[in-house]
Amino acid sequence: MSITSSLLQLPLSQFKSLNITTPFLHGSSPTSTALMRKPSFSLSSRHPPLPTFLPPIRAMKSMQGRVVCAINDKTVSVEVVRLAPHPKYKRRVRKKKKFQAHDPDNQFKVGDYVQLEKSRPISKTKAFVAVPIVSKRGPKPKEVVPPELGILFESQQT
Repeated sequence: MSITSSLLQLPLSQFKSLNITTPFLHGSSPTSTALMRKPSFSLSSRHPPLPTFLPPIRAMKSMQGRVVCAINDKTVSVEVVRLAPHPKYKRRVRKKKKFQAHDPDNQFKVGDYVQLEKSRPISKTKAFVAVPIVSKRGPKPKEVVPPELGILFESQQT
């Protein structure tokens, strides 16, 4: 005979007299609030030792963009395009922003792609230095044409 079948044979009056009491059944009692208080010791009092050297946090090291204005002396205006999700539609859309960058040699023209490196503030609006990018679509290497072998095609033979 198993345990479950023996429990089924017991009279129901025996289960009704069973009284289960816990402070959490019918709201809180003074004993239950004592159980749920914050601990008396403070976790914030034990701080781990801080390292002696903390590296600076550099969130934006460099950006890439296209020069849109190169009229000013030693200054270029660079347009940086980034993709960001639309707040409502969650589709990625292009966001454009223009930055002023320092060009000490006036080497960049409109349409050049440059990399903006963060630097100390040079003026009120300039805090970047423009650095040239080696273009991925640069000039292709010329194909080496092998010299003729001296063999004539059938159409060239007479």
